[in-house]
Amino acid sequence: MGLDDDIAILAAAPLFGFLDRDALRLLTFAAERRDLADGDLLFARGDPADGGFVVMAGTIRLEPRLAGAEPVRAGRSALIGQLALFVRGTRPTEARAEGSAAVMRITPMLMRRVLEEFPAAAQAVHDTLADDLADLVTDLDQVRELLEIIDGISSGDSSGGRL
Repeated sequence: MGLDDDIAILAAAPLFGFLDRDALRLLTFAAERRDLADGDLLFARGDPADGGFVVMAGTIRLEPRLAGAEPVRAGRSALIGQLALFVRGTRPTEARAEGSAAVMRITPMLMRRVLEEFPAAAQAVHDTLADDLADLVTDLDQVRELLEIIDGISSGDSSGGRL
């Protein structure tokens, strides 16, 4: 794969579409690349989350967090571990290659460097993450309202939980 191909793959990944070509070039040159064979472990549940991964080629299978749920498959340009681009934590699941695959690992230090050098991109990433958080809060409010209705019904409240 050439530089232009790598930049195109990164540009199609969530969050990185806000970066200009120079920022994407910096990521391409500075990020760690890893080739995986079929079944190779990318990371295990509980491993330190010290960066995000962009799938450059192939498919990465993410095991479900809950028993009985279906695995998630991440293909080309997928971003795995978005939060790990900014903060360290632990991996909530296991990820393995399905067939041969290639990933690019972007550490929080590299991400910080890119955002410091490209402030317009930093603002766009900030705005996107803020919008995502606002959407999550809205969704959680809807779940809370439904749980309150269910709680009202199950406790015999004839108003259906509404006040």
